[in-house]
Amino acid sequence: MAEKHLIALDLDGTLLKDDKTISTKTKNVLSKAREEGHVVMIATGRPFRSSEPYYRELQLDTPIVNFNGAFMHHPLDSSWGYYHDPLDIKVAKDIVEACRSFQFHNIIAEVIDEVYFHYHDEKLLDIFGMGNPFITTGDLRDYLKDSPTSLLIHTEEDDLKQIRRHLSDVHAEVIDHRSWAAPWHVIEIIKIGLSKAVGLKKASDYFNIPPERIIAFGDEDNDLEMLEYAGRGIAMGNAIDKVKSIANEVTLTNEEDGIAVYLSDLLNLK
Repeated sequence: MAEKHLIALDLDGTLLKDDKTISTKTKNVLSKAREEGHVVMIATGRPFRSSEPYYRELQLDTPIVNFNGAFMHHPLDSSWGYYHDPLDIKVAKDIVEACRSFQFHNIIAEVIDEVYFHYHDEKLLDIFGMGNPFITTGDLRDYLKDSPTSLLIHTEEDDLKQIRRHLSDVHAEVIDHRSWAAPWHVIEIIKIGLSKAVGLKKASDYFNIPPERIIAFGDEDNDLEMLEYAGRGIAMGNAIDKVKSIANEVTLTNEEDGIAVYLSDLLNLK
């Protein structure tokens, strides 16, 4: 058997095909990897409630990184630890207040599995309603009572750049912010210093697998730190240029079983 590796998988655009399913080939290869003693885990920007179906589909028994590192736990082992590092509520409300100077469609705050909408929004309810979270609608300055795991600002492309500039100018010492891929012009805000790599290090220490034996797959800018931390940071063929530029290697796209093809070859999973 090859030396034990830790395999970290982003979901959207990486493990998941464009129709949000896992291909049979990828599922089989990941199952084979686990049979061979390798450790497979998910590291995603999604909350747990919308990544749990894939966790169960793959029959995983490992910790999971959610909210880009702001929340990590082990779904099958409550004694493993529960890591939640939210944004300060005052900072969150300051950002909501500042958004009054910009054009935006909505602001969404998530506190683990509670979702707060600044405005009622049917389209976003479809996205954030997965897993039946507790939903509150109303001015976040009044209704948000707990420090949020993440804050999302939905806006237009031109306004997105202005808002991000403001966030960098005013809140750079306390927050990190990223933008989603098109067609959603969304700014995602979490506490500074958090990333998928923070969660990956916790898993690395727990499983006693050094970074050089970590294989991480990703496609977007929220995967950068994770791919840099891993001994083998692998960009999907559909990844943004920035991810490809820092990756050790580039595999095929999420539609072409990029994960399965790479792992089959590297780990000799026949």
